[in-house]
Amino acid sequence: MNDRIVVTYRIETPGSVEKLAAKIASDQSTGTFVPLPGETPELKARVAAEVIAVRPLEPVGEPSFGRDHDDLAAPLSFNRGEADIAFPLAAVGTDLAALMTIAIGGVYSIKGFSGIRITGLKLPEAFARAWPGPQFGIAGSKRLTGVEGRPIIGTIVKPALGLRPHESAAMVKELVEAGVDFIKDDEKLMSPAYSSLDERIAAIMPVVLDHEQKTGKKVMVAFGITATDPDTMMRNHDRVVEAGGNAAVVNINSIGMGAMAFLRRRSSIVLHAHRNGWDILTRHSGLGMDFSVYETFWRLLGVDQFQINGIGAKYWEPDDSFIRSFRALDTPLFKPEDRPLPVVCSGQWGGQAPATWQAVATTDLLYLCGGGVVSHPGGPAAGVRAVQQAWQATVAGIDLATYARDHTELAQSIARFGSGDGA
Repeated sequence: MNDRIVVTYRIETPGSVEKLAAKIASDQSTGTFVPLPGETPELKARVAAEVIAVRPLEPVGEPSFGRDHDDLAAPLSFNRGEADIAFPLAAVGTDLAALMTIAIGGVYSIKGFSGIRITGLKLPEAFARAWPGPQFGIAGSKRLTGVEGRPIIGTIVKPALGLRPHESAAMVKELVEAGVDFIKDDEKLMSPAYSSLDERIAAIMPVVLDHEQKTGKKVMVAFGITATDPDTMMRNHDRVVEAGGNAAVVNINSIGMGAMAFLRRRSSIVLHAHRNGWDILTRHSGLGMDFSVYETFWRLLGVDQFQINGIGAKYWEPDDSFIRSFRALDTPLFKPEDRPLPVVCSGQWGGQAPATWQAVATTDLLYLCGGGVVSHPGGPAAGVRAVQQAWQATVAGIDLATYARDHTELAQSIARFGSGDGA
């Protein structure tokens, strides 16, 4: 198995799961619609994919593709199963674009499916040697923020606020003085006319560095450097570095794997991955792919921090999906240091801290609150303290309501966000 790539497919079909598994193995390796000159059994044995296991699942009454798709209107039920298919490493290599094309991309075009989802991916050690993985990851993020024994507490500068650079800097000053560990640009904030990246860096970094000089604590600020052109993105990266920054937000689905590889090989700062667009690939449970498959590519490419929503998220993703995502990131691919820091986000405030702790049983995470901090009735600084207090209570095993009796900011936060309207 050390020289084979194993992909798990959840197949849904009105016909035979076993036959479709065999067709995936054939079509995605040696199969063509007619025999080719020079095609021999020996050649096929060397490069052909192989079905190594098929596990039946309960059938479903409705097709994932919908009954208006091809001839799927007639069947009363649709068969399902998970198939493990092994691809020889020699036939695919360690290039991630080749892996995506051969083992994943073409599968969705095969006839006969009423649904198809990639649910597992096991790679040989050769991939660990071919790709750099995180440069900082969990340990580096904690070291740079000076945080131990608790989550890194972070917040977001939202572009919907329309803040100009000097206004953003004023908010950052309030946040750093309140003891926040991490501040990031919203993924939609890159270099708009009202707040260009250069002007934003020039306004914010002196605040951060002045606070560091006074207190010894350097708050990590992740600026949005996403750009279509890799050279432009590197220029944005270098501007952050020159100003004394140590982190950047990268919209990974927008830039693609090639640009991410280009950036990681040249980067000297923490790369914070925003997965906007990921939901296109996974929102339907019978289509797309599991996060454990998707994150493998980006982890190998070298993201250091990975946003994955959270408990009680404001978006569609249910809690059990978040927990699976967290566990995927927390599981080493090859060695412990290849784990990116999970970023718990989306509608978070201190109120979800106990459920998050119960679900993940670790403080190795970045707890990221947008409106849950900046919309606190006492202001952003009070919002930071409220989240800190929530985690202090949680780690100590104290009920939040009890802890809030002696902690005003937490009490105000519970009163404001207890109905679940955090952002």
